[in-house]
Amino acid sequence: MDENKKFTVSISPHIRDSVSIPKIMYSVIGALIPAWIAGIYFFGPRAAWLTLLSIAAAVGTEWIIQKLRKISITVGDGSAILTGMLLAFNLPPGVSWWIPVVGSAFAIGIGKQVFGGLGYNPMNPALLGRAFLLASWPVQMTTKWLAPRGGTLSGIDGVSSATPLTLLKEAHQVPDLLSSSYVDLFWGRVGGCLGETSAIMLLIGAAYLIYKGYVDWRIPSGYLGVVILLTGLFGGVPPLFHVLAGGLILGAFFMATDMVTSPITPKGKWIFGIGCGLLTVLIRRVGGYPEGVSYSILLMNLTVPLIDRFTRPKVFGG
Repeated sequence: MDENKKFTVSISPHIRDSVSIPKIMYSVIGALIPAWIAGIYFFGPRAAWLTLLSIAAAVGTEWIIQKLRKISITVGDGSAILTGMLLAFNLPPGVSWWIPVVGSAFAIGIGKQVFGGLGYNPMNPALLGRAFLLASWPVQMTTKWLAPRGGTLSGIDGVSSATPLTLLKEAHQVPDLLSSSYVDLFWGRVGGCLGETSAIMLLIGAAYLIYKGYVDWRIPSGYLGVVILLTGLFGGVPPLFHVLAGGLILGAFFMATDMVTSPITPKGKWIFGIGCGLLTVLIRRVGGYPEGVSYSILLMNLTVPLIDRFTRPKVFGG
């Protein structure tokens, strides 16, 4: 035996897995492709260009910062691409071209790299970028909606000035909303952010990630379950409307489940999902903003260290 050859010895059990960060990131990106294609179909080539600009800005920002810090360049792991893609999915399809550029630069620079990079950020970078854009350019983020191909902006014939959630919040047109087609909400023939409108395409991608084990079913189950329960108890618009309208499906399956900013314990995942659902319903019903998904997830991100601390399982034999 070669005396210079060193062996690493450790206590069993030994767990081996081929899963890596790039594999997970590119799998999530692939799962978002159907929704992106739907966004391009419904809102035109503009949806493609906004997404590509957002991705380019995210990747470029990460490369520049890592180059200046003289550390390893990790843009190839796919995390920056995913951040740019998710940010674009949370933008109205009619925003100016520079909105996704500024948003992605903020998401990577302030939401991720300032904390040390992937694995150290306390909040979802894409949602933090969206919150920054909404606070800085509210007109761009709340009025630049486009009617989808084959549908209407509100999902209601004769109403063309608001998205379904905005119409519910500002006009309180419950009877009209109830008469709208849930089929349109399901397929994406309604106004909204360019990556959130097609529920079926998002669910296809989510099913793949759950099957592969990259997304834990507990968080979206707790999230959607609480929204359905509370909106059903409060009455008014049926729970199905709240599930299909807005960014609930995108947030529950693709952003609340972010491995870095969500709990690691099974019990913690339930608590996190339930908390997101409670805050979303609270904001939608009594808040001043028609959508509550982004802020709900960001607020719950801040509770993750505490949730992990108090849901940590006992040591065997302890």
